[in-house]
Amino acid sequence: MGLNTSADAPLPVGKVSRLIGGWIDRLGQVWVEGQITQLSRRPGAGVVFLTLRDPSHDVSVSVTCFRQVWDEVADLVSEGARVVVLAKPEWYAPRGQLSLRVSEIRPVGIGELLARLERLKRSLAAEGLFALDRKKPLPFLPQLIGLVVGRASAAERDVLENARRRWPAVRFEVRNVAVQGVHAVPQVVRAVKELDARPDVDVIIVARGGGSVEDLLPFSDEEVVRTVAAARTPVVSAIGHEPDSPLLDLVADLRASTPTDAAKKVVPDVGEELERVRQLQGRGLRALRSLLDREERGLEHCLARPVFVHPQRMVETREAELEALLARSRRTLGHLLDRAESELEHTRARVVALSPAATLERGYAVLQRADGHVVRAPGEVAAGEVLRARVAEGEFAVAVAQPGEARSGEARSGEARSGEASDGALESGSSAGAAPLEN
Repeated sequence: MGLNTSADAPLPVGKVSRLIGGWIDRLGQVWVEGQITQLSRRPGAGVVFLTLRDPSHDVSVSVTCFRQVWDEVADLVSEGARVVVLAKPEWYAPRGQLSLRVSEIRPVGIGELLARLERLKRSLAAEGLFALDRKKPLPFLPQLIGLVVGRASAAERDVLENARRRWPAVRFEVRNVAVQGVHAVPQVVRAVKELDARPDVDVIIVARGGGSVEDLLPFSDEEVVRTVAAARTPVVSAIGHEPDSPLLDLVADLRASTPTDAAKKVVPDVGEELERVRQLQGRGLRALRSLLDREERGLEHCLARPVFVHPQRMVETREAELEALLARSRRTLGHLLDRAESELEHTRARVVALSPAATLERGYAVLQRADGHVVRAPGEVAAGEVLRARVAEGEFAVAVAQPGEARSGEARSGEARSGEASDGALESGSSAGAAPLEN
Protein backbone atom coordinates (compact mmCIF):
# COMPACT_ATOMS: atom_id res chain seq x y z
CA MET A 1 0.00 0.00 0.00
CA GLY A 2 1.37 3.40 -0.96
CA LEU A 3 2.06 6.03 1.68
CA ASN A 4 0.87 9.59 1.58
CA THR A 5 4.10 11.54 1.81
CA SER A 6 5.42 14.80 0.42
CA ALA A 7 8.36 17.09 0.80
CA ASP A 8 6.47 18.96 3.52
CA ALA A 9 5.33 15.78 5.27
CA PRO A 10 8.15 13.23 4.96
CA LEU A 11 8.43 10.01 6.91
CA PRO A 12 11.20 9.52 9.42
CA VAL A 13 13.85 6.94 8.61
CA GLY A 14 12.87 4.86 11.58
CA LYS A 15 9.27 4.63 10.49
CA VAL A 16 10.25 3.70 6.95
CA SER A 17 12.56 1.01 8.31
CA ARG A 18 9.82 -0.31 10.58
CA LEU A 19 7.34 -0.37 7.69
CA ILE A 20 9.78 -2.29 5.55
CA GLY A 21 10.36 -4.72 8.41
CA GLY A 22 6.63 -5.19 8.79
CA TRP A 23 6.25 -6.02 5.11
CA ILE A 24 9.17 -8.46 5.24
CA ASP A 25 7.88 -10.10 8.44
CA ARG A 26 4.75 -11.04 6.56
CA LEU A 27 6.84 -13.15 4.17
CA GLY A 28 7.02 -16.85 4.92
CA GLN A 29 9.97 -19.21 4.79
CA VAL A 30 11.56 -19.84 1.39
CA TRP A 31 14.06 -22.36 0.01
CA VAL A 32 17.04 -20.52 -1.44
CA GLU A 33 20.02 -21.87 -3.42
CA GLY A 34 23.36 -20.14 -3.53
CA GLN A 35 27.09 -20.36 -2.96
CA ILE A 36 28.62 -19.78 0.47
CA THR A 37 31.08 -16.91 0.74
CA GLN A 38 32.59 -14.94 3.65
CA LEU A 39 31.97 -17.62 6.23
CA SER A 40 32.47 -16.33 9.80
CA ARG A 41 32.43 -18.70 12.77
CA ARG A 42 33.50 -16.83 15.90
CA PRO A 43 34.72 -19.03 18.72
CA GLY A 44 32.15 -19.31 21.46
CA ALA A 45 29.51 -17.44 19.50
CA GLY A 46 26.12 -19.07 19.14
CA VAL A 47 25.46 -17.59 15.70
CA VAL A 48 27.31 -18.24 12.42
CA PHE A 49 27.47 -15.44 9.84
CA LEU A 50 27.94 -16.08 6.14
CA THR A 51 27.01 -14.65 2.77
CA LEU A 52 24.94 -16.54 0.20
CA ARG A 53 25.73 -15.47 -3.37
CA ASP A 54 24.06 -16.17 -6.71
CA PRO A 55 26.65 -18.04 -8.82
CA SER A 56 25.38 -16.50 -12.05
CA HIS A 57 24.73 -12.90 -11.01
CA ASP A 58 26.42 -10.33 -8.82
CA VAL A 59 23.78 -10.63 -6.10
CA SER A 60 24.33 -11.70 -2.51
CA VAL A 61 22.48 -11.66 0.77
CA SER A 62 23.61 -11.98 4.38
CA VAL A 63 22.70 -15.18 6.20
CA THR A 64 22.68 -16.03 9.89
CA CYS A 65 22.09 -19.36 11.53
CA PHE A 66 22.45 -20.86 14.95
CA ARG A 67 25.58 -22.83 15.77
CA GLN A 68 23.68 -26.11 16.03
CA VAL A 69 22.20 -25.65 12.55
CA TRP A 70 25.64 -25.10 11.09
CA ASP A 71 27.29 -27.91 13.02
CA GLU A 72 24.99 -30.42 11.33
CA VAL A 73 26.62 -29.72 7.94
CA ALA A 74 29.96 -28.30 8.99
CA ASP A 75 31.80 -31.40 7.79
CA LEU A 76 30.04 -31.38 4.42
CA VAL A 77 30.16 -27.74 3.31
CA SER A 78 32.73 -25.01 3.35
CA GLU A 79 33.28 -21.64 1.80
CA GLY A 80 32.58 -21.83 -1.93
CA ALA A 81 30.17 -24.76 -1.65
CA ARG A 82 26.67 -24.67 -3.06
CA VAL A 83 23.84 -25.16 -0.63
CA VAL A 84 20.07 -25.03 -0.42
CA VAL A 85 18.75 -23.35 2.76
CA LEU A 86 15.34 -22.94 4.35
CA ALA A 87 15.29 -19.36 5.53
CA LYS A 88 13.01 -16.64 6.84
CA PRO A 89 13.70 -13.09 5.54
CA GLU A 90 14.44 -10.66 8.39
CA TRP A 91 14.86 -6.92 8.47
CA TYR A 92 17.23 -5.35 10.97
CA ALA A 93 15.59 -1.96 11.44
CA PRO A 94 18.45 -0.06 13.22
CA ARG A 95 20.80 -0.52 10.27
CA GLY A 96 18.23 -1.12 7.51
CA GLN A 97 19.75 -4.47 6.62
CA LEU A 98 18.06 -7.49 5.06
CA SER A 99 19.23 -10.96 6.02
CA LEU A 100 18.04 -14.52 6.00
CA ARG A 101 17.58 -16.50 9.18
CA VAL A 102 18.41 -20.08 8.21
CA SER A 103 16.76 -22.99 9.99
CA GLU A 104 18.04 -25.79 7.72
CA ILE A 105 21.03 -26.22 5.41
CA ARG A 106 21.31 -28.88 2.73
CA PRO A 107 24.48 -29.26 0.67
CA VAL A 108 24.07 -29.65 -3.07
CA GLY A 109 25.82 -32.92 -3.97
CA ILE A 110 27.77 -33.73 -7.08
CA GLY A 111 25.05 -36.04 -8.33
CA GLU A 112 22.45 -33.32 -8.09
CA LEU A 113 24.74 -30.81 -9.83
CA LEU A 114 25.37 -33.26 -12.63
CA ALA A 115 21.65 -33.94 -12.97
CA ARG A 116 20.98 -30.21 -13.23
CA LEU A 117 23.70 -29.84 -15.82
CA GLU A 118 22.21 -32.70 -17.83
CA ARG A 119 18.77 -31.08 -17.79
CA LEU A 120 20.30 -27.76 -18.86
CA LYS A 121 22.28 -29.55 -21.59
CA ARG A 122 19.13 -31.14 -23.03
CA SER A 123 17.29 -27.84 -22.91
CA LEU A 124 20.05 -25.94 -24.73
CA ALA A 125 20.48 -28.73 -27.26
CA ALA A 126 16.76 -28.59 -28.03
CA GLU A 127 17.23 -24.90 -28.87
CA GLY A 128 19.94 -25.83 -31.38
CA LEU A 129 22.81 -24.07 -29.60
CA PHE A 130 25.04 -27.13 -29.99
CA ALA A 131 24.24 -27.75 -33.68
CA LEU A 132 27.24 -28.29 -35.95
CA ASP A 133 25.93 -25.94 -38.64
CA ARG A 134 26.28 -23.06 -36.16
CA LYS A 135 30.01 -23.63 -35.78
CA LYS A 136 32.13 -20.88 -37.31
CA PRO A 137 35.45 -21.75 -38.97
CA LEU A 138 38.64 -20.44 -37.44
CA PRO A 139 40.91 -18.15 -39.47
CA PHE A 140 44.06 -19.76 -40.81
CA LEU A 141 46.38 -17.13 -39.32
CA PRO A 142 44.72 -14.87 -36.72
CA GLN A 143 46.38 -11.49 -36.34
CA LEU A 144 44.92 -10.75 -32.90
CA ILE A 145 43.71 -13.41 -30.45
CA GLY A 146 41.45 -12.62 -27.52
CA LEU A 147 42.30 -14.64 -24.40
CA VAL A 148 39.95 -14.99 -21.41
CA VAL A 149 41.94 -16.64 -18.62
CA GLY A 150 42.80 -16.45 -14.95
CA ARG A 151 45.40 -13.93 -13.86
CA ALA A 152 48.99 -15.28 -13.79
CA SER A 153 47.67 -18.80 -14.29
CA ALA A 154 49.39 -21.79 -15.85
CA ALA A 155 46.72 -21.78 -18.54
CA GLU A 156 47.65 -18.24 -19.58
CA ARG A 157 51.34 -19.11 -19.68
CA ASP A 158 50.72 -22.27 -21.72
CA VAL A 159 48.63 -20.46 -24.32
CA LEU A 160 50.95 -17.47 -24.72
CA GLU A 161 54.22 -19.44 -24.77
CA ASN A 162 53.04 -22.17 -27.14
CA ALA A 163 51.36 -19.73 -29.51
CA ARG A 164 54.40 -17.44 -29.73
CA ARG A 165 56.70 -20.42 -30.11
CA ARG A 166 54.66 -21.57 -33.10
CA TRP A 167 54.18 -18.11 -34.66
CA PRO A 168 56.28 -15.37 -33.04
CA ALA A 169 54.36 -12.50 -34.68
CA VAL A 170 51.00 -13.43 -33.15
CA ARG A 171 49.40 -10.84 -30.84
CA PHE A 172 47.08 -11.33 -27.86
CA GLU A 173 44.42 -9.25 -26.16
CA VAL A 174 44.24 -10.77 -22.67
CA ARG A 175 41.33 -10.43 -20.27
CA ASN A 176 42.15 -11.75 -16.78
CA VAL A 177 39.04 -12.97 -14.98
CA ALA A 178 38.06 -15.15 -12.08
CA VAL A 179 37.77 -18.70 -13.36
CA GLN A 180 35.97 -20.13 -10.32
CA GLY A 181 33.85 -18.84 -7.54
CA VAL A 182 31.00 -16.39 -7.44
CA HIS A 183 32.68 -13.75 -9.61
CA ALA A 184 33.61 -16.09 -12.45
CA VAL A 185 30.37 -16.03 -14.45
CA PRO A 186 29.86 -12.24 -14.70
CA GLN A 187 33.53 -11.60 -15.40
CA VAL A 188 33.77 -14.25 -18.12
CA VAL A 189 30.57 -12.98 -19.75
CA ARG A 190 31.82 -9.40 -19.68
CA ALA A 191 35.24 -10.35 -21.09
CA VAL A 192 33.76 -12.38 -23.97
CA LYS A 193 31.38 -9.56 -24.88
CA GLU A 194 34.20 -6.98 -24.82
CA LEU A 195 36.45 -9.05 -27.08
CA ASP A 196 33.59 -9.95 -29.42
CA ALA A 197 32.77 -6.26 -29.84
CA ARG A 198 36.28 -5.54 -31.18
CA PRO A 199 36.50 -5.97 -34.97
CA ASP A 200 40.26 -6.59 -34.88
CA VAL A 201 39.96 -9.71 -32.70
CA ASP A 202 39.95 -12.74 -35.00
CA VAL A 203 39.32 -15.52 -32.48
CA ILE A 204 38.63 -15.80 -28.74
CA ILE A 205 40.12 -18.47 -26.45
CA VAL A 206 38.48 -19.16 -23.09
CA ALA A 207 41.04 -21.15 -21.08
CA ARG A 208 41.30 -22.62 -17.61
CA GLY A 209 43.35 -25.35 -16.00
CA GLY A 210 41.92 -28.50 -14.50
CA GLY A 211 39.78 -28.65 -11.39
CA SER A 212 36.88 -30.33 -9.68
CA VAL A 213 33.34 -30.35 -11.00
CA GLU A 214 32.46 -27.49 -8.64
CA ASP A 215 35.44 -25.45 -9.86
CA LEU A 216 34.37 -25.83 -13.50
CA LEU A 217 30.69 -25.03 -12.88
CA PRO A 218 30.99 -21.40 -14.09
CA PHE A 219 31.81 -22.70 -17.59
CA SER A 220 28.56 -24.69 -17.62
CA ASP A 221 26.49 -21.71 -16.57
CA GLU A 222 23.58 -20.91 -18.88
CA GLU A 223 24.51 -17.24 -19.21
CA VAL A 224 28.07 -18.10 -20.25
CA VAL A 225 26.81 -20.63 -22.78
CA ARG A 226 24.32 -18.20 -24.33
CA THR A 227 26.92 -15.43 -24.48
CA VAL A 228 29.33 -17.66 -26.41
CA ALA A 229 26.52 -18.85 -28.70
CA ALA A 230 25.65 -15.24 -29.56
CA ALA A 231 29.25 -14.20 -30.28
CA ARG A 232 30.13 -13.21 -33.86
CA THR A 233 33.80 -14.07 -33.34
CA PRO A 234 34.83 -17.77 -33.33
CA VAL A 235 35.30 -19.02 -29.76
CA VAL A 236 37.65 -21.82 -28.68
CA SER A 237 37.00 -23.62 -25.41
CA ALA A 238 40.07 -24.87 -23.51
CA ILE A 239 38.70 -25.75 -20.08
CA GLY A 240 40.40 -28.24 -17.82
CA HIS A 241 41.89 -31.46 -19.11
CA GLU A 242 40.80 -34.08 -21.61
CA PRO A 243 38.15 -35.79 -19.40
CA ASP A 244 36.56 -32.47 -18.38
CA SER A 245 33.57 -31.51 -20.50
CA PRO A 246 31.71 -28.36 -19.42
CA LEU A 247 28.80 -27.11 -21.53
CA LEU A 248 31.08 -24.41 -22.94
CA ASP A 249 32.86 -27.15 -24.93
CA LEU A 250 29.61 -28.01 -26.70
CA VAL A 251 28.63 -24.48 -27.70
CA ALA A 252 32.12 -23.28 -28.67
CA ASP A 253 33.17 -23.32 -32.31
CA LEU A 254 36.17 -25.50 -31.43
CA ARG A 255 36.94 -27.58 -28.39
CA ALA A 256 40.56 -27.96 -27.25
CA SER A 257 41.49 -30.61 -24.72
CA THR A 258 43.92 -28.31 -22.88
CA PRO A 259 45.13 -24.68 -23.11
CA THR A 260 48.28 -25.94 -24.84
CA ASP A 261 46.13 -27.78 -27.37
CA ALA A 262 44.16 -24.57 -27.95
CA ALA A 263 47.34 -22.69 -28.87
CA LYS A 264 48.30 -25.44 -31.32
CA LYS A 265 44.88 -25.48 -32.96
CA VAL A 266 44.50 -21.72 -33.26
CA VAL A 267 48.02 -20.72 -34.34
CA PRO A 268 49.84 -22.52 -37.19
CA ASP A 269 53.43 -23.60 -36.69
CA VAL A 270 55.78 -21.42 -38.73
CA GLY A 271 58.26 -24.27 -39.19
CA GLU A 272 55.56 -26.65 -40.39
CA GLU A 273 54.18 -24.02 -42.75
CA LEU A 274 57.63 -23.31 -44.19
CA GLU A 275 58.18 -27.03 -44.67
CA ARG A 276 54.77 -27.30 -46.32
CA VAL A 277 55.67 -24.40 -48.61
CA ARG A 278 58.93 -26.12 -49.52
CA GLN A 279 57.09 -29.36 -50.22
CA LEU A 280 54.56 -27.55 -52.37
CA GLN A 281 57.37 -25.80 -54.23
CA GLY A 282 59.05 -29.15 -54.85
CA ARG A 283 55.79 -30.70 -56.04
CA GLY A 284 55.19 -27.72 -58.29
CA LEU A 285 58.68 -27.93 -59.79
CA ARG A 286 58.37 -31.68 -60.34
CA ALA A 287 54.98 -31.26 -61.94
CA LEU A 288 56.30 -28.46 -64.16
CA ARG A 289 59.36 -30.46 -65.19
CA SER A 290 57.19 -33.48 -65.93
CA LEU A 291 54.89 -31.32 -68.02
CA LEU A 292 57.82 -29.77 -69.90
CA ASP A 293 59.39 -33.18 -70.49
CA ARG A 294 56.13 -34.59 -71.80
CA GLU A 295 55.59 -31.63 -74.08
CA GLU A 296 59.20 -31.79 -75.28
CA ARG A 297 58.83 -35.48 -76.14
CA GLY A 298 55.58 -34.72 -77.92
CA LEU A 299 57.28 -31.93 -79.87
CA GLU A 300 60.18 -34.20 -80.83
CA HIS A 301 57.72 -36.85 -81.95
CA CYS A 302 55.88 -34.31 -84.07
CA LEU A 303 59.09 -32.97 -85.56
CA ALA A 304 60.18 -36.53 -86.43
CA ARG A 305 57.12 -37.04 -88.62
CA PRO A 306 57.80 -36.97 -92.39
CA VAL A 307 55.65 -33.91 -92.89
CA PHE A 308 58.03 -31.89 -90.74
CA VAL A 309 61.24 -33.62 -91.86
CA HIS A 310 60.40 -33.07 -95.56
CA PRO A 311 57.71 -30.40 -95.59
CA GLN A 312 58.04 -29.97 -99.41
CA ARG A 313 57.07 -33.61 -99.93
CA MET A 314 53.44 -32.76 -99.33
CA VAL A 315 53.58 -30.06 -101.98
CA GLU A 316 55.37 -32.40 -104.37
CA THR A 317 52.80 -35.12 -103.77
CA ARG A 318 49.96 -32.69 -104.34
CA GLU A 319 51.77 -31.36 -107.44
CA ALA A 320 52.10 -34.88 -108.87
CA GLU A 321 48.44 -35.55 -108.11
CA LEU A 322 47.49 -32.26 -109.79
CA GLU A 323 49.58 -33.05 -112.87
CA ALA A 324 48.04 -36.52 -113.06
CA LEU A 325 44.57 -35.02 -112.83
CA LEU A 326 45.42 -32.43 -115.50
CA ALA A 327 46.79 -35.11 -117.85
CA ARG A 328 43.75 -37.24 -117.19
CA SER A 329 41.44 -34.32 -117.90
CA ARG A 330 43.35 -33.51 -121.11
CA ARG A 331 43.09 -37.12 -122.27
CA THR A 332 39.43 -37.20 -121.41
CA LEU A 333 38.81 -33.91 -123.19
CA GLY A 334 40.84 -35.12 -126.23
CA HIS A 335 38.82 -38.30 -126.39
CA LEU A 336 35.61 -36.32 -126.16
CA LEU A 337 36.75 -33.92 -128.91
CA ASP A 338 37.92 -36.79 -131.14
CA ARG A 339 34.62 -38.57 -130.69
CA ALA A 340 32.69 -35.34 -131.37
CA GLU A 341 34.84 -34.69 -134.47
CA SER A 342 34.24 -38.21 -135.71
CA GLU A 343 30.53 -37.90 -135.13
CA LEU A 344 30.56 -34.52 -136.87
CA GLU A 345 32.37 -35.99 -139.88
CA HIS A 346 29.89 -38.81 -140.11
CA THR A 347 27.02 -36.39 -139.81
CA ARG A 348 28.58 -34.10 -142.44
CA ALA A 349 29.13 -37.03 -144.79
CA ARG A 350 25.53 -38.08 -144.36
CA VAL A 351 24.33 -34.52 -144.90
CA VAL A 352 26.52 -34.18 -148.00
CA ALA A 353 25.35 -37.55 -149.27
CA LEU A 354 21.74 -36.56 -148.83
CA SER A 355 22.20 -33.00 -150.11
CA PRO A 356 20.51 -32.05 -153.48
CA ALA A 357 23.76 -30.43 -154.45
CA ALA A 358 25.41 -33.84 -154.33
CA THR A 359 22.74 -35.10 -156.63
CA LEU A 360 23.45 -32.23 -159.00
CA GLU A 361 27.13 -33.09 -158.81
CA ARG A 362 26.28 -36.51 -160.19
CA GLY A 363 24.87 -34.85 -163.38
CA TYR A 364 21.30 -34.23 -162.50
CA ALA A 365 19.46 -30.98 -163.23
CA VAL A 366 16.43 -29.27 -161.79
CA LEU A 367 13.85 -27.65 -164.11
CA GLN A 368 11.96 -24.69 -162.83
CA ARG A 369 9.22 -22.68 -164.43
CA ALA A 370 9.36 -18.95 -164.63
CA ASP A 371 7.51 -18.59 -161.38
CA GLY A 372 10.10 -20.78 -159.67
CA HIS A 373 8.01 -23.93 -159.32
CA VAL A 374 9.90 -27.14 -159.94
CA VAL A 375 8.70 -29.22 -162.86
CA ARG A 376 7.78 -32.67 -161.59
CA ALA A 377 5.68 -34.07 -164.46
CA PRO A 378 5.51 -33.54 -168.28
CA GLY A 379 1.99 -32.34 -168.03
CA GLU A 380 3.04 -29.37 -165.99
CA VAL A 381 4.72 -27.67 -169.00
CA ALA A 382 3.54 -26.60 -172.38
CA ALA A 383 5.33 -26.77 -175.70
CA GLY A 384 7.47 -23.82 -176.33
CA GLU A 385 7.55 -22.84 -172.63
CA VAL A 386 10.92 -21.59 -171.48
CA LEU A 387 12.24 -23.29 -168.32
CA ARG A 388 15.25 -22.67 -166.18
CA ALA A 389 17.60 -25.60 -165.71
CA ARG A 390 19.79 -25.73 -162.60
CA VAL A 391 22.92 -27.84 -162.66
CA ALA A 392 25.83 -28.27 -160.29
CA GLU A 393 27.89 -25.50 -161.86
CA GLY A 394 25.05 -23.02 -162.49
CA GLU A 395 21.85 -22.65 -164.50
CA PHE A 396 20.62 -21.96 -168.08
CA ALA A 397 17.37 -21.62 -169.97
CA VAL A 398 15.77 -24.38 -172.03
CA ALA A 399 12.65 -24.49 -174.19
CA VAL A 400 10.05 -27.21 -174.18
CA ALA A 401 9.93 -28.86 -177.68
CA GLN A 402 6.90 -30.06 -179.59
CA PRO A 403 6.00 -33.71 -179.14
CA GLY A 404 7.40 -34.56 -182.62
CA GLU A 405 10.61 -32.89 -181.87
CA ALA A 406 11.12 -34.79 -178.76
CA ARG A 407 12.42 -37.94 -180.37
CA SER A 408 14.91 -36.08 -182.48
CA GLY A 409 15.84 -34.14 -179.49
CA GLU A 410 16.37 -37.34 -177.55
CA ALA A 411 18.73 -38.46 -180.26
CA ARG A 412 20.59 -35.29 -180.07
CA SER A 413 20.64 -35.51 -176.33
CA GLY A 414 22.05 -38.98 -176.50
CA GLU A 415 24.77 -37.77 -178.69
CA ALA A 416 25.46 -35.00 -176.32
CA ARG A 417 25.70 -37.44 -173.31
CA SER A 418 28.09 -39.60 -175.22
CA GLY A 419 30.15 -36.66 -176.30
CA GLU A 420 30.01 -34.59 -173.09
CA ALA A 421 29.73 -37.12 -170.30
CA SER A 422 32.77 -35.74 -168.55
CA ASP A 423 31.28 -32.27 -168.60
CA GLY A 424 28.19 -33.36 -166.71
CA ALA A 425 25.67 -32.48 -169.52
CA LEU A 426 21.94 -32.31 -168.81
CA GLU A 427 20.19 -35.62 -169.16
CA SER A 428 17.53 -35.54 -171.95
CA GLY A 429 13.91 -36.27 -171.80
CA SER A 430 10.95 -34.04 -171.69
CA SER A 431 9.98 -35.57 -168.41
CA ALA A 432 11.10 -33.49 -165.48
CA GLY A 433 14.40 -34.30 -163.92
CA ALA A 434 15.78 -34.59 -160.37
CA ALA A 435 14.23 -33.66 -157.05
CA PRO A 436 14.32 -29.95 -156.35
CA LEU A 437 17.21 -28.29 -154.49
CA GLU A 438 15.71 -25.99 -151.98
CA ASN A 439 18.40 -23.76 -150.72
